[in-house]
Amino acid sequence: MFAVTILGNNSAIPAFDRHPTSQVVTIDGTNYLVDCGEGTQIQIINYKIRRSKISHIFISHLHGDHYFGLIGLINSFGLLSHQQELHVYGPSPLKEIIELQLKVADTKLCYPLHIHSINGAATLIDTDKLLVKCFPTHHRIECYGFSFTEKKQPRKLLPEKAIAMEIPSLFYDRLKQGEDYLRKDGTLIRNEEVTAAAGPGKTYAYCADTKYDEALLPHIMGADLLYHETTYLDNLRERAESRFHSTTKQAALIAKKAGVKKLLIGHFSSKYDTLEEFEMEAREVFPETELALEGVAYQV
Repeated sequence: MFAVTILGNNSAIPAFDRHPTSQVVTIDGTNYLVDCGEGTQIQIINYKIRRSKISHIFISHLHGDHYFGLIGLINSFGLLSHQQELHVYGPSPLKEIIELQLKVADTKLCYPLHIHSINGAATLIDTDKLLVKCFPTHHRIECYGFSFTEKKQPRKLLPEKAIAMEIPSLFYDRLKQGEDYLRKDGTLIRNEEVTAAAGPGKTYAYCADTKYDEALLPHIMGADLLYHETTYLDNLRERAESRFHSTTKQAALIAKKAGVKKLLIGHFSSKYDTLEEFEMEAREVFPETELALEGVAYQV
């Protein structure tokens, strides 16, 4: 499964039961936390996200609504006897901030914590299954977006052929990974007889706080799912520009020019108590737009 679960979709101030920015990208059972605003821990509990599956956290920038929940989560992992390594990626001052907070509290963690500094566009994770990159966005302070790309999708099972070949269902996942099946009578069932090649790996791109900026396009081109901030409705375009944020129609135009398949919009200003107009405006430019609603998991 490749999905994005929204934990927080509001901007700086929690309001109208909306929370500061945070979301979880789930790929093959592993959870990658993207931003960690205030209240993220509670949202993780509310939406039954498995904390034990979180091994990487990506912080886009050091405005509080994107990372004030991080030190609490790091500390809670320790109190819960978390054992696996935790990797945190963010702008270079983040390392000093976290280390100071742990020092003044005399906190001794029971798990290895690795804080990786981001200093520009870069590849952050590169495995045989996943590629994670970061890229700069145009905000008031240093800020980054992230892209998550599957390197290889599992093969597609042809169930009627697998059944005809008397392959047990418990072996189906291994077939999807490309394995052949050896029957008890010694007959080898070649993988390509019961599966078909999958399409190219999918990509999710997360554009953190940013004003309208076409320099983002090369980093998000053709993404299957794009998240782009829409702090304001389009009648406040000048305010968005002055505060280094985007409007509904600006985010939709970026999605259209990037040729993405679907757009999620979020980071709503707390001046708005309802959100329907955000979706309506964005869809005028890019019809495949949805609101990023808290607690909802969106398939990539």
